[in-house]
Amino acid sequence: MSAAGTPPPAGIDPADDRRRWKALGVGLAAAFMTLLDISIVNVALPSLDRALHASPSDLQWVLSGYALTFGLALVPAGRFGDARGRRNAFVFGIALFTVTSALAGLAPNATWLVIARLLQGAAAGIVNPQVTGVIQEMFRGPERARPFGLLGATIGISTAVGPLLGGLLIALGGEEHGWRYVFFVNIPVGIVTVILGWRLLPARAKERADRHRLDPVGVVLLGIGVLLVLLPLVQEQQWRTPWKWVLIPAGLLVLLAFALWERRYARHTTPLFDLRLFGFRSYALGALIGLVYFGGFTAIFFIYTLFLQNGHGYSPLIAGLAITPFALGSAASSAVSGRFVNRLGRPMVAAGLLAVVVGLAATALALQWFPHVPAPWVTAAPLLVAGLGSGLVIAPNQTLTLSQVPVPQAGSGAGMLQTGQRIGAAAGIAAVGSVFFSSLASSRGNWTTAFEHSLVVATVIIALALVAALVDVGLGRWWRHRHPS
Repeated sequence: MSAAGTPPPAGIDPADDRRRWKALGVGLAAAFMTLLDISIVNVALPSLDRALHASPSDLQWVLSGYALTFGLALVPAGRFGDARGRRNAFVFGIALFTVTSALAGLAPNATWLVIARLLQGAAAGIVNPQVTGVIQEMFRGPERARPFGLLGATIGISTAVGPLLGGLLIALGGEEHGWRYVFFVNIPVGIVTVILGWRLLPARAKERADRHRLDPVGVVLLGIGVLLVLLPLVQEQQWRTPWKWVLIPAGLLVLLAFALWERRYARHTTPLFDLRLFGFRSYALGALIGLVYFGGFTAIFFIYTLFLQNGHGYSPLIAGLAITPFALGSAASSAVSGRFVNRLGRPMVAAGLLAVVVGLAATALALQWFPHVPAPWVTAAPLLVAGLGSGLVIAPNQTLTLSQVPVPQAGSGAGMLQTGQRIGAAAGIAAVGSVFFSSLASSRGNWTTAFEHSLVVATVIIALALVAALVDVGLGRWWRHRHPS
């Protein structure tokens, strides 16, 4: 029996089968830790604001900066793992993540913390494409559904459970120092993961290692393009000049130059990212769905924790508990979605997105209809529905999107997919956060109004992901009708 509880496939030695499931377990632990740090900091914002006297710009950079450097590192790190083997990249990334977590926890001021978070995000970006690449390398065909389902569940649950764990740690450490525990908790986990990763992850891909150059021009163009697009969004409240918006078309032009360079580079050697992957409908639309969904999904926890703590005076622990229904729903549906994704395909993702939209819309309506009922109680049921839907989105979409990616391009393909998710998260936090703070100012401190307005924006963003999923479902049915064999 394999570690997954099923007999190993034909031709797979039982010992090798156990080893690959152990390697997957180490990878999932690393992914959980790095993705947890996207949302766990949300409930700590008011505490570190008071402790470090952080400005609104500092707070946005603590969140968006992590997502930004996370996204910037993913594609080059994935390409490096494809070319030179995944174990070294994985171990280096986890070691760097552990050190920068300690630096963040020791931060004496906001600037120190922001720099530590930028480095911590880059370390997370080094780790995550190696996890996906190991799945692509060690599992084949339909058997990938289960490990990808577990990875998708890890992504969803880590993001949703972060506020609860953060609230518990702050309650344990106290208002003044508890936020530091949010970062220190990574240190023992990181040390163990470094040791086990070195022992269990494959040092080299089974195919012959690719010794070509790692495309530094592509790395620079991609990084500059993403930075130019995101900076005016992240700094929307702080940069008052309208000229900031010029950076977005400038960034799009740089990204166009990146695409042209990669196309030219591919004629001679292996590029940073093979644009031909977008020729697969499953990859192109799946990447779009992931980018847009994370733009709305991640921002919800940012604005909800601010609404509960700063607006209604709830403790970090209560704020974390208020999001638990979403986490429980996501965990429950993620646990079963991997079994049906190969059978149901993208319609499962569309159904999940519809449930998320309905659940979030019901959350906004519940706050309007029952203004005198405590917010954590009145939002519990609709957030549970949204969480159940989210569990049907993240894991199945990851599996379907990467299903046709060749193994030699697994790391860079997964890196670009997750880059979209991280960019979506950073842009979503910036855009939805901007609506939240603007509405708060215009309504003269009405936190409920600010939350409702920003929640509507997040819901509309997720509805756009639903449209993309429905387009994919429609194209799939049209293709099967034209090619019935």
